[in-house]
This record gives sequence, C-alpha cells and structure tokens, in this order.
Amino acid sequence: MRALVTGGAGYIGSHLVDELLANGYQVTVLDNLSTGKIANIQHHLENPHFRFVCDSLLNASLVDRLIAECDVVFHLAATVGVKYVVENPLLCIVTNVRGTEVVLESCYRYWRRVVIASSSEVYGKSEKVPLSEEDDSLLGPTAVGRWSYALSKALDEHLAFAYHRQGLPVSVVRFFNSYGPRLDPRGYGSVVARFIGQALSGQPITVYDDGRQTRCFTFVSDTVRGTLMTVSSSKAEGKALNIGTDRETAIGDLAQMVREITGARVDIVHIPYREAYGPYFEETRRRVPDVRRARELLGFEAQVPLEEGLRQTIEWFKHQLD
Repeated sequence: MRALVTGGAGYIGSHLVDELLANGYQVTVLDNLSTGKIANIQHHLENPHFRFVCDSLLNASLVDRLIAECDVVFHLAATVGVKYVVENPLLCIVTNVRGTEVVLESCYRYWRRVVIASSSEVYGKSEKVPLSEEDDSLLGPTAVGRWSYALSKALDEHLAFAYHRQGLPVSVVRFFNSYGPRLDPRGYGSVVARFIGQALSGQPITVYDDGRQTRCFTFVSDTVRGTLMTVSSSKAEGKALNIGTDRETAIGDLAQMVREITGARVDIVHIPYREAYGPYFEETRRRVPDVRRARELLGFEAQVPLEEGLRQTIEWFKHQLD
C-alpha cells in the first residue's frame, strides 16, 4: 500500500508516518514545514520506502500527482493552535478550506480512500456533555476570529461528506487534545507543551482563567491508532468519529500534574483570557467526547493514562533541552 500523508512532518503526522512504515506501507509526506519539522521525520529520510516532498498543500498540480501515485490519503495538514488562529484567521481559513478542497478534488478524480483529520473544535462552545458525532455545533459570531478554525474544520467535514454522497470512500476523525513527544517545545497549539516548557525552563506555569475549564487529553499513540483503524474499516466510511479519551481533566489540575512530574519548583499563576488573546476571546468550559461510535465501529478505546503519557512527553522534552 502506498500512503500520502499531508502534514506528515508535524507532531501527529510524523507519528502516523512511523506506524505506517512499521506496517509495511510506502509513505510520501507532503509538508511545507511552516509548523512541521524535518527533525520529526529525519530518521526516515534514508528509508527507500519513504519520500519527503517540501511544498505547499495549495500547489494543486503537485497534490494531484502525489494522490495519483498513492492508494490511501491521510490529510492532516492544517493551521492549528488558538494563538495562531486568532493572530492570522485568513491564513487559517485559506489553508484549511482550500487545502482540503484540493485534496478531495484529487481523491475523487482517482477514487482514493481518504481520512480527513478534523478537531473537537467543530463542537465550538457547546455545553453538552458528552459530545457525540451527531450533536449540534455552537459557534460564536463570525467577527470573532477565534471561531474561524472551528468553522474551517466544519466546512472541511461538509466537503468530505458531500464527496461521500457521490460515493467517495472518506472518513473524518475528530481529534481531542492529542499530546505526546514531538509537540512544539514553544507551546505551539498545545496547553500540555506550554505547561511542560514553562516548568522545565523554571518559569511560572500560566493557567488561563480559573483553571476549572476541562479537556480530555489523548496520548498520540492512541490518536494514531484510532486514525489507522478508521482507514481499514468500511463501516467508518461516510462517518465522523471522535478519537480520544473521555477522561475529563481540569486545566488547573493538569498544571499541578506537570509540576509534580517534572519536579519543578515553580508557581502556578492565573491570567485572564483577554491578556493572552485579546478582549473578544471566547472559550468553552468543558469538552468531553462520546466515544461509543469509535468503540462500536472500530473497536477503538484510548489506552494510555494521562499520567503515563505526561511522563513520556516530559522525558522527550528534557532530551530536547540537553
């Protein structure tokens, strides 16, 4: 099997590449390294079953050639991270929506199995707990840039399901707060990375708001395993699937866990959202997935406890500082 992974030099994408190669795939990665890192795939560059193409997802003719040469497509390339979306919503919208449009057009032309990576962000600020794949989204006003990521991923999903109605074998995986080794040490797009980076550098751990907002943190090996199980299941075609754990963790508690595991003698400080993101920022208090569909259709359940995943992630961060 020949696989194309867009965004394959990124944090999740590179772990997916590892597993694909370990399972006998020939793998091509398309990544422009805007947020991905060559270091994430360095260990594969001499592998005859691996090819890296450094270019933009918006290069439609190139994407078309790469998809023509493969059997299955994992589309993970996207602009992510609340800070970056708030600062540059136009880049987010163009990259996410046009990029997915380019990928799906070519997958439809050559009739390729495709998995589209989406996000728990599509649920917006819905207060329903847990969130099932058929639940409504609740998004803020379009004038607030924070919601452009959620809207762009929702439109990606609409495109995917529209192509599925034309018969294309496509699935959508909604990732819930994936974390693990290869997260950007600068904290790009991840509260886990930000907390670990602050703790290991001796800085105060900054928790936004009161810290009682909750998320469900999924170790990257579980994220990747759920994604791979999706592509091999015909039952998952035409479906969105929550890929994550339903263990709910308060952000303030996460900060305490990071401090304890790192052994850092740093303070935990609270700052308002407006100080980090500006006066019009909005956030949802709880986000918990209903994981029954992934369990019933794929047999998937997250396996790595948060404490163990944090230890592995912290060890990786320490090696980056050596």
